[in-house]
Amino acid sequence: MMGRKQEINLQFFQILDGVLLVLAFWLAHVTRYSMTDWFEMPWQIPKFDQFRWLLFIIMPFGPILLEMHGYYVHPLQKTFGRSLKQIARAAIWLGLIVGGSIVFFRFDIPSRAVVLLFALYAVVFLMVREQLVLFKIRTQARMGRSREPVLLAGTPGDTARFVAELSEEQLIDMEIRAQIDIEKQPLADLVELLHQHSISRVIFAGSHTQMNRLQEAIGACETEGVEAWLVADFIKTSIARPSFDVLGSRPMLVFRTTPDVSWALMMKELMDRIGALVLLTLALPLMIAIAIGVRCSSPGPIIFRQKRGGRYGQPFTMYKFRTMRRDAEQARQELADRNEMSGPVFKVENDPRITPLGRWLRKTSVDELPQLFNVLNGSMSLVGPRPLPLYEVEQFENSAQRRRLSVKPGLTCLWQISGRNNVKNFQDWVRLDLDYIDNWSLWLDIKILFKTIPVVLFGLGAR
Repeated sequence: MMGRKQEINLQFFQILDGVLLVLAFWLAHVTRYSMTDWFEMPWQIPKFDQFRWLLFIIMPFGPILLEMHGYYVHPLQKTFGRSLKQIARAAIWLGLIVGGSIVFFRFDIPSRAVVLLFALYAVVFLMVREQLVLFKIRTQARMGRSREPVLLAGTPGDTARFVAELSEEQLIDMEIRAQIDIEKQPLADLVELLHQHSISRVIFAGSHTQMNRLQEAIGACETEGVEAWLVADFIKTSIARPSFDVLGSRPMLVFRTTPDVSWALMMKELMDRIGALVLLTLALPLMIAIAIGVRCSSPGPIIFRQKRGGRYGQPFTMYKFRTMRRDAEQARQELADRNEMSGPVFKVENDPRITPLGRWLRKTSVDELPQLFNVLNGSMSLVGPRPLPLYEVEQFENSAQRRRLSVKPGLTCLWQISGRNNVKNFQDWVRLDLDYIDNWSLWLDIKILFKTIPVVLFGLGAR
């Protein structure tokens, strides 16, 4: 079946893959443990008890990470290489979680060979499982088994367009036994087709069908006890992605342009908090030295606080090490004619308000380190569009500029790693932010974070 069946299949395969990963780890230990006798090695690894803590990471996180990297999406359309790449990316994340457990919880891995063998066995088990499932699906499709008898209802143009857009997986799951034009044919014909072909589901592709006709036809299906599915593409959008939800007992068709609630989004939140805590711990000596330097180099507070526009424009207080004179905000109006950025953003080359120490702090971006506290309290993320002052947000000129506020602001972003101060046009900045929002994935966040490292170390594109 479609929809619900796919969801159940996904859950089943995730549980199965979790079991296979545990089996792969156990077999890796058995193999390495036995190698001492096979090859007469002088040393023996500990028994499985000392490795057991890894199962509490492998079993739940393995399938979740595979799903995050699209391992379960469109299996019939994937190549062997793409599956390997998805497994490899999930393995990298799993390795990061294991590494974090070793650092923070003082856990120990007595044998690296067990981990390497586990990686080999896991890839083999997962790939064999996937190929066996694909073989079964294709065999059943050729034999005509497990295909749901479906009736298409709607105008000929609507039903033809619907069939043309069906994927290979969807066509394998169902057999279209009949079609009916509910605009011209009576409901009696619909009921007769239900009986004649033993239909279990009617799909209404009715974007050009009158609502009263649809309501009557769906009522006939209700009386017959046959499922009725309505193709809800009668509302056309260019950016927003439609999804289904329920508010109380009311079915809701939702159009969203931001990432939907998912395991990946929850992992991003977890990564933000853990990452901010780790970075704060590592950067604490540097932050203390910078604080002393700011205090001694110029009069004024160590930390610069400013109201910025957060998600959906919600104001929050953002923290930075102070890099300008105390009267910088008052002097901004005097420099208005030197603004080098188009749009509402204010940036000045060789800004005279910046202190000598502040110029170095800005070039290396270490003035942003206090924003890790913003990440910890949830007002910012490690990766996301840079937050702008409220007075700049209020000057946004169009909806595209407002849409960059639809996600949490971040410490770094595509603009940050694209030469930031070399991007003179605010529209180009917005385009980079919208590209990030529309193509968001955890892997994209990871790539941006890694590309931020040389930007910070070498001060690329900063002033």
